[in-house]
Formats: sequence, C-alpha cells, structure tokens
Amino acid sequence: MYFHIIWCTKYRKRILKGNVKDSFIQIVSKICIDNKYELVEINTDEDHVNLLVGLSPQDSIPVVMKTLKGVSARLLNAKHKDEIQKELWGGHIWSPSYYIATTSDNLKENIIKYIQSQGE
Repeated sequence: MYFHIIWCTKYRKRILKGNVKDSFIQIVSKICIDNKYELVEINTDEDHVNLLVGLSPQDSIPVVMKTLKGVSARLLNAKHKDEIQKELWGGHIWSPSYYIATTSDNLKENIIKYIQSQGE
C-alpha cells in the first residue's frame, strides 16, 4: 500500500535547503532501506517534506512516522547543528503533526509529479 506523507519543520522555519536538504534526503533513504519501506519519491520545500512510501500491512503508521521524524531529526542535528540552531533551538526540528493518506495505483503518477514539483 502506498502512502503520501507530508510534515513540516518546527515553526515552518526554512531549514531544508542546501546541504541540510541533501543530508535529509540521504538520511530518509537510508531509514527506508533499513526498515524495508519502499521509498518511491521524496522532495522538500524549505519548510516541509513530501514523500511517497510503500509500506506493508504490518507497518504501523505511528511507528513509521516516529522512525522517519525521530531518526532524521537526531542525525540532522548531529551533522548540521550550527546551521539548524540558527533557526531552531532545543533540538526539535519537526512539527509534531503530519499528514498521511493512502493512494491508489491510478493516482500514484500524479502524486510523484506533485512531489517532484516541490521546491521549484
């Protein structure tokens, strides 16, 4: 089953640019490989993330989100602490909320195009 997932940076701060964005995409790609999530598409704007991910029925959405947001925040803070702390403090990168919706195979290509258009 495929899920379109969106989440924002804390206070919608524009931190997902340059090296931080590149690191974030690498980190999420590795998280997906390590957890056997199928990462179909990923992109960011400076203040939010869009992904299309294939998950098995055994994957719990709250656990998936905790893994994606928690691990990526920890690794981004470790790698880009100075850049991130200019905008955010207290170690929190992500807003606590997120949007997630299932998608059909018919809409999958449209969502991929939408995600690819982010940040333009």
